[in-house]
Amino acid sequence: MRFGPVPLGEARGGIVAHAVRAEGLVLKKGARIGEAEMTALAAAGIETVVVAMAEPGDMGEDAAAAVIAAAVAGEGLRVDPAFTGRANLFAAEAGVLVVDRDGIDRLNRIDEAITLATLPAFAAVEAGEMVATVKIIPYAVAADRVEAAAAGPLVRVAPFVRRRVAVISTLLPGLADKVVEKTLRVTADRLDPAGASIVRELRVPHAADALAQALAAVTPEADLVLVFGASAIADRRDVIPAALEAAGGAVEHLGMPVDPGNLLMVGALGDVPVLGAPGCARSPKENGFDWVLMRLLAGLPVTRADITGMGVGGLLMEIVSRPQPREDVVPVAATPRIAALVLAAGRSTRMGGPNKLLATIDGVPLVRHAAEAALGAGLAEVVVVTGHQGEAVRGALDGLGCRFVANPDYADGLSTSLKAGLSALPDDIDAVVVLLGDMPRVSSALVARLAAAYGPGAGRHIVVPVLDGRRGNPVLWGRRYFGELMKVTGDQGGRAVLAGAPEAVAEVAAEADDVHLDLDTPEALAAAGGRIAP
Repeated sequence: MRFGPVPLGEARGGIVAHAVRAEGLVLKKGARIGEAEMTALAAAGIETVVVAMAEPGDMGEDAAAAVIAAAVAGEGLRVDPAFTGRANLFAAEAGVLVVDRDGIDRLNRIDEAITLATLPAFAAVEAGEMVATVKIIPYAVAADRVEAAAAGPLVRVAPFVRRRVAVISTLLPGLADKVVEKTLRVTADRLDPAGASIVRELRVPHAADALAQALAAVTPEADLVLVFGASAIADRRDVIPAALEAAGGAVEHLGMPVDPGNLLMVGALGDVPVLGAPGCARSPKENGFDWVLMRLLAGLPVTRADITGMGVGGLLMEIVSRPQPREDVVPVAATPRIAALVLAAGRSTRMGGPNKLLATIDGVPLVRHAAEAALGAGLAEVVVVTGHQGEAVRGALDGLGCRFVANPDYADGLSTSLKAGLSALPDDIDAVVVLLGDMPRVSSALVARLAAAYGPGAGRHIVVPVLDGRRGNPVLWGRRYFGELMKVTGDQGGRAVLAGAPEAVAEVAAEADDVHLDLDTPEALAAAGGRIAP
């Protein structure tokens, strides 16, 4: 292909390389110059045009893209008609993208005019999703180069074929039922795009013999078995690997160079794959578990070599238990400065009218109970976020020495109060205990224990109280997570952030069920001995 400026008299049949604009004339880039264009250019006084001119043996960009796309597309793909030198490949069905990386690299080195780009290898794709594109850079390319590039299929979609999934959860004292239930919901959501579902669910003690029996029981009914352990797999001789081998199965590999997801076990019982899930698989955030799960659902093998080859690109997020210096993180002082944030801006809609924060227990407004608990813990400062009936709430806290922050957006939900309070904290605050204004039984001693447990150097960035295996409030948040909390929307707090950071959480035992007692309704208030303020 020739490219460059030519006299107008030699431009016939060429392709306009740069748009031509003159009085009464607009000739777009890519337009082919025919008799009408020649006449218009001459009338506009144009003497020279930059064009691309095909030479003998050249193939036009659309034809070249179409030929290559048709050749590289394997099973499970469809190719759209080429346009402006580009032909796109789409998944014809849901599955996992399989690519011949070496073949694609060879194709992209044939000629700089020819390119093929794809989604990452083994990406889970939906039907209709674009997975690859062939782009011819210039307007034409030598036909022999096109022939070399069209050597054969390089991209395909392996459809999801494993539909029946069994889930076994092992149990230890302190593992709450709601944790298992949430894990099942998260897992069902993971399986849904693959057309798979949980067909059998068992809960057994965290012991090798009990788990071995469960594996033997569910395997005949399932295409894939997932095991969520109450305790992480620490060794090949640990409960989950030992149980798989006791049931007659084999462990293919333990561990993977992907964070989160290190503590994954891949094995099989007969022809049925068995995955020992890492703790992060209880969270909906992407982790190494997803990478292996999707391949298995598509019927693809996952070998030791496959897993050990996942290290490059395997750092999916910063792991807080192995922190690295970051410019946006204020170094924590030897004695951290910890503040309290009392959220007291809500409208009490479930109370049916009155502001519940002004209701009294033992003659003291609910919000004052919460503020006094924070003040009594000896923290750096106590910030109260107000909104609905802000003046009345401030009056209920008269004389306590709290600092107040008004939230004008309180009607948009709890998250707005959280953001307002976090934004008001000084830069030297390392962590904050977030208290809800309608939890009057939280004690200063509990708040102080939360503060004492904060230890970012040991990976304890978030501290939560626990009673009978259930987490409650208030929650301490280290500054590392302030940014995540600022992204929360609607009428929710940090629950999603907490679920996505299991390695950062430390638990503190609560001594009474004060950590679960919030008073949202008149009935709950009356049961707690409260009275609506006159």
